[in-house]
Amino acid sequence: MPGLILLTGGTGYVGGRLLSVLQNRGVRVRCLTRRPEVLSDRTNATTEIVAGDVLDRESLARALADVDTAYYFVHSMGASRDFEQQDRVAAANFAQVAAAAGVRRIIYLGGLGNPDEKLSKHLRSRQETGDVLREHHPQVIEFRASIVIGSGSLSFEMIRSLVERLPIMICPRWVQVKAQPIAIEDLLAYLIAALDLPSGSSLVYEIGGPDQVSYGEIMQEYARQRGLSRWMIPVPLLTPYLSSLWLGLVTPLYARIGRKLVESLRNPTLISNNLAAKTFPVRPRSLREAIARALVNEDREFAETSWSDALSSAGAPRDWGGTRFGSRLVDSRTITLKVPPEQAFAPIRRIGGRTGWYYGNWLWSLRGFLDLIIGGVGVRRGRRDPENLHVGDPLDFWRVEACDPPHRLRLQAEMKLPGRAWLEFEVTPCEQGSTIRQTAIFDPLGLAGLLYWYGIYPLHQFVFAGMLRNLGRAAESSALDSAPQRVVVGESVAPKTQAEESSP
Repeated sequence: MPGLILLTGGTGYVGGRLLSVLQNRGVRVRCLTRRPEVLSDRTNATTEIVAGDVLDRESLARALADVDTAYYFVHSMGASRDFEQQDRVAAANFAQVAAAAGVRRIIYLGGLGNPDEKLSKHLRSRQETGDVLREHHPQVIEFRASIVIGSGSLSFEMIRSLVERLPIMICPRWVQVKAQPIAIEDLLAYLIAALDLPSGSSLVYEIGGPDQVSYGEIMQEYARQRGLSRWMIPVPLLTPYLSSLWLGLVTPLYARIGRKLVESLRNPTLISNNLAAKTFPVRPRSLREAIARALVNEDREFAETSWSDALSSAGAPRDWGGTRFGSRLVDSRTITLKVPPEQAFAPIRRIGGRTGWYYGNWLWSLRGFLDLIIGGVGVRRGRRDPENLHVGDPLDFWRVEACDPPHRLRLQAEMKLPGRAWLEFEVTPCEQGSTIRQTAIFDPLGLAGLLYWYGIYPLHQFVFAGMLRNLGRAAESSALDSAPQRVVVGESVAPKTQAEESSP
């Protein structure tokens, strides 16, 4: 069992996945983050969280004390200023303080690319970061990887969004560039296996799956597994700048990240040696297996993730009408009530069946009737119990996917849809009492899914807003009804006794 592990980047994609693996193995972990509150609900008893910044050497000294091995997953790709210089300073700070603290080993994740070629700024910075770490620390284990295949990874979400949304794709030159993708599970296996390496000198390991494929071939394989037919038209004139704007329109990437990513995609990212295969007992999955795993795991990972983490990360609750997150479309809104969470959750617990949907019940009935006509389940199923819900219960044309009173209820749609849909209610305590967040989530299937969502979106403004408003009124009414009745005795006020309540 390794000693204390320091993990940076625990709020990111790879770092967050690695944190879960380390915790499941019972490893003692310390997370360094600028925002401890983001990790507070993702850690267990074996993990501690420390506030700090890689640009603040004093905070690094506190974080690296008594650490055996440190994972370095820090890069400034989203920074608006000179991210290369910022990455060099951050890496030098970390390695120097780690060496002074007696940290035995740093494990770093960089990027594949032939350093003898003209690399993009992003790839060059990733490799320079490894060089800086090795310059200031006696043992750095650097893994260099190509595109990571996994639900939620930046590159995979870009590919997924392009394929899902565009029946005809205009393809820039980078779509034909070769890569050697690796499944997220295999990447994590390498990162874990590095803990067992003996102490010694620094080494660089190039890792990837067995397939050397173009980005176009990755998109075609994704389309094949999703049962989609896609036409790809090569257009060599698109510059990285124009490509980034194009990506910003049709994928979750914003232009600055998109431009840096596109600039990196012009470089082939292929393995040039088999040192990793000789050293580690990891046999990476093929591209077909990696995409299949990502699609299968997508639902499980979504079921384990609370949308409120992303929706509320900016601070105070706000509404997100029709906002895209990855391939999904989200309509989320909140209401704050002066009642405790138990009473705020009470009307949510009773939703559907004879209680109805708190607003526009005739519209819900019409939707159920139309669903029945086209072979769906309709709304005849009602609900099993008028008061209590359990995971797996049918609820009109929904099914209970998660139920954690008095905090959360998530329903998955079973009506006929050009995609997948969820309706989620979350109740959280606040200074005023409780906040209810109501979120409709839709995962559209191609163009038909997008037309469906935007076609009924005007109704959302009435139905979902009215539903949340009436849920709040029902919760407050329930709170008034449950308040103890009081009688005046002299100048004091006292609740009625059982005998007083039963007397005429």
